[in-house]
Amino acid sequence: MFDIIIGFLQDGGAFIFPIALVLVIGLAITIERWLFLTKTLNANKKALLAIQPALKSGQLHKISEAADKNNAPVLQVLQAGINRVSQTRRREDVEYAMEETLMEHMLGLEKRTPFLATLANIATLLGLLGTIMGLIAAFSAVASADPAEKANLLSASISVAMNTTAFGLITAIPLILFHTGLQSKTMSIIDSLEMSGRKLLNALASQATNQITADTNSAQQQPTANNRG
Repeated sequence: MFDIIIGFLQDGGAFIFPIALVLVIGLAITIERWLFLTKTLNANKKALLAIQPALKSGQLHKISEAADKNNAPVLQVLQAGINRVSQTRRREDVEYAMEETLMEHMLGLEKRTPFLATLANIATLLGLLGTIMGLIAAFSAVASADPAEKANLLSASISVAMNTTAFGLITAIPLILFHTGLQSKTMSIIDSLEMSGRKLLNALASQATNQITADTNSAQQQPTANNRG
């Protein structure tokens, strides 16, 4: 692949170099985003595994303790909901608090990834533009060339022009695949954050139901005890 790219750079004309720059920028974004998302995904998995029992039983203080020691996004989202619980136990208010923190993390997770789709389109368009400009130059040169050399000159010029389109596609196709892979990884992280938030809300709802049941049973037992007295 490296030899192929070098061959295109040598034989592709002036428009090859802007396309090569697009490829380098796209690869740099891909590597940086992949490392960041992989690190975040692994951190979330470890954090969820550690707090899973506390999340199921609704032990909010244990989740808060874990959030103080670990800055994993999933813990920060849950901590936002727990902080709101201390002010109000309305499900909507707790959910809004977690959604706000989730949106903040989404900005970081999706940062620069959309650029890959844009760079892929730019590479394709640069390839087509380079081909068109190369063909225009080729036919202009052939018009004033010696008749015996026209065929060879036209063939060489068209080959250079086609190299530009080919290199544009070679750049664009991997960038589109990288963009899709990063989006999939990002959505996995976001889904895990939303799932954890739902589990916390369900745990709080279960606690509220148990408390209501306990209060009802206590209220029913008090009149019975008074009648006996």
